Amino acid sequence: MKLRKLAAISLCAAMTAGLAGCGGGSQETTAANAPASDASAESTTAAEGDTTASADATAITLWTYPVGSWADASVVDGIVANFNKVHPEISVKVEYLDYTSGDDQVTAAIEAGTTPDIILEGPERLVSNWGAAGKMVDLSDLWTEEAQADITAVSEAVMNACKSPEGVFYEYPLCMNAHCMAINKELFEAADAMQYIDEETRTWTTEDFGKALQALKDSGVDTTGVVYCGGQGGDQGTRALVRNLYSASFTNADHTEWTMNSEAGIKGLQQLVDWTNEGILSYDAGAVASDELQLFANGTIAMTFCWNASNESQYASQVAFTPYAMTFPSDDGTPDLDGGIYGFGIFNNGDEARIEAAKEFIRFVCDDPTQGPASVQATGFFPVRESFGNVYEGTEDEERMSVFASFMPYLGDYYNVTPGWTEQRTAWWNMLQGVFGGADVTETVNSYADTCNAATQAAMAK
Repeated sequence: MKLRKLAAISLCAAMTAGLAGCGGGSQETTAANAPASDASAESTTAAEGDTTASADATAITLWTYPVGSWADASVVDGIVANFNKVHPEISVKVEYLDYTSGDDQVTAAIEAGTTPDIILEGPERLVSNWGAAGKMVDLSDLWTEEAQADITAVSEAVMNACKSPEGVFYEYPLCMNAHCMAINKELFEAADAMQYIDEETRTWTTEDFGKALQALKDSGVDTTGVVYCGGQGGDQGTRALVRNLYSASFTNADHTEWTMNSEAGIKGLQQLVDWTNEGILSYDAGAVASDELQLFANGTIAMTFCWNASNESQYASQVAFTPYAMTFPSDDGTPDLDGGIYGFGIFNNGDEARIEAAKEFIRFVCDDPTQGPASVQATGFFPVRESFGNVYEGTEDEERMSVFASFMPYLGDYYNVTPGWTEQRTAWWNMLQGVFGGADVTETVNSYADTCNAATQAAMAK
């Protein structure tokens, strides 16, 4: 396990260097972490003068999950207006999705034949789900030799995640990030719990994490942290928490088998159950990440397991304390973080003119030397292209983002592309509810693995 971690760190260290010294970088969306400001809002470009699409423009639609400020209509309208300065012959209508109902909206659109032209999200949806189902356009022509060299100079894993096992590219990436957790620094200081953290690297061991929980409880903190398990929202946080405690692997290296029923995986889950039974950690069978994040922002709990640069920015106006970003605790003190890769895919609607127009939009947003870095900044994450360097250099976010960039070398395997991913996500929170509800941990985790592996085998057999 430690050899696997060291290999991942070696890969990502080179990646971080490619980001011009800690300057660039989901949901699983992550950004499955920040709800859209308006899940059903729509926006059509209506800029003045040369920023407006021409009257006979080719009309395309973009659906975007809430990846940073790509959930903000005013920001996206500005990007579309910039695009129309170069391509007035293409009009872009935008709809904003969230992570509660977004997947259902896309599924309904697929069934009704009303899918958008472009969609912004990650490989687990664009490649492993809709691409594998034959719904997406092959984007190989966007992956020029220059683009491949620029992206693989940061991480070859990004390129590999954007294509199917057969080598078909269904996603063109824009940005990436490392998911982490965060603590209320003032509460930790008052409990004398900062002694259990390596503040230089923002890492800690599983043993010291337990000691910190106890110190918080002894100091009078009613609820230290909440393991949320009411749905899939922000589930990358609970996955990373469980995996890291005893260095478990979520899948095998080939992404063909789910392996959290290993001794290390079971031990991690049992440890969480033990801490909740001791009263130094809590769980909520009805809560998802957005609920837990609000409790953290309110100061009700001392930590969140669902943090990243985008969430920090989103909740900045609500917190009255210092949110201190941390890696997840691990038995050897070397964390293995889940990451997010976000980019664009095109649904195959059979209209070649719209497909080509959609590709022009993606090229402009992702490749343009001026708009590309600005598009990444709008996500609150980091670029997948070496040539963009540190997109936050010289901005008010430079110091803040350097903390999250320092976590990039800890990025682990991008197992989200494993076939059967959708079924696994449901099985995961159901499994958490079971073990925290008193079910035998080993039996429940084995049942979870059986369910996931059956889904994977079925998906691979198609």
